[in-house]
Amino acid sequence: MTNTVNRQIQLSARPANYPKESDFDLVESPVSEPREGEVLVKVIWLSLDPYQRGRMRASHPYATPMELGQVIVGGVVGKIVQSRTPAFTVGEVVEGPLGWQEFAVSDGNNLRRVDAGLGPLSTALGILGMPGMTAYFGFLEIGQPRPGDTVVVSAASGAVGQVVGQISKIMGCRTVGIAGTAEKVEYLKSGLGFDAGINYKTENVDAALTKVCPLGVDVYFDNVGGVITDAVFDHLNVGARISICGSISQYNQDEPEPGSRKMGLLVGKQARAQGFLVGQFRNQHEEGRQRIAGWIKEGRIKYREDVVEGLENAPGAFIGLMRGENFGKLLVKISEE
Repeated sequence: MTNTVNRQIQLSARPANYPKESDFDLVESPVSEPREGEVLVKVIWLSLDPYQRGRMRASHPYATPMELGQVIVGGVVGKIVQSRTPAFTVGEVVEGPLGWQEFAVSDGNNLRRVDAGLGPLSTALGILGMPGMTAYFGFLEIGQPRPGDTVVVSAASGAVGQVVGQISKIMGCRTVGIAGTAEKVEYLKSGLGFDAGINYKTENVDAALTKVCPLGVDVYFDNVGGVITDAVFDHLNVGARISICGSISQYNQDEPEPGSRKMGLLVGKQARAQGFLVGQFRNQHEEGRQRIAGWIKEGRIKYREDVVEGLENAPGAFIGLMRGENFGKLLVKISEE
């Protein structure tokens, strides 16, 4: 192997409100040699995701917080360039949580072989990876859509939201997406087949929902929390299901806003709000992956990626993600395939 230097992005400070460039350090160190039973992976693609912001806090409700000086956590797709275990061979492409770096050593327990026949390698971190599985199981298992339902998706142009909306259409639902620019809203409608879209930055969400959801809301896929979710609650039908995926509107606040005062509406509406983690469906991921891959090949699901190049640009791209500047699944291309 010709490369002897590994570049990493480490957490240098815990962000206050929105992260900034000085919260990250680009450091160089020698490429680690795998020990017996380990492999060395050269990273090709790095995934940037909202959950990483939560791991930068000093405490986290369901995962271990990052330590200062630690490589930023994150999923990658890479190629095995050295192997000292019979479980993997040099040249195999794998996916796993190896972090923001150009090379990583693993014992293989956290790696999954990537089936290149299902799609481009980048899709293993997006539509066929964690975001796709989050959408598939969070919507179908938690949201339990029925044909004819009205479905509302917040952060609908993001990596998860765009998949939820398209599965909603496949399931025979009327689908409304909420996004933050006119371009994104138009893409939801003309590019992905949503029935309607709402620009939360320029429209009154409550009034817009009254217009585009005249029969109320049966399923709400919540990626954002905050005032947008409060607005949707006023339109819930009896028996509505709320799938709580995330609360990105709160991730960059040192002191999150008080919880919704509209939770009492769930009582009268006999509605159910349920949070979930994609990992709870781990044993079913292959089922979801195969089904989504089939829909892609049939032309029933499209996906959009937002790609930046170079590890050094990961912090800036991540900061943009937190401000809603990405358009589709945000990825960093680290090296050539």
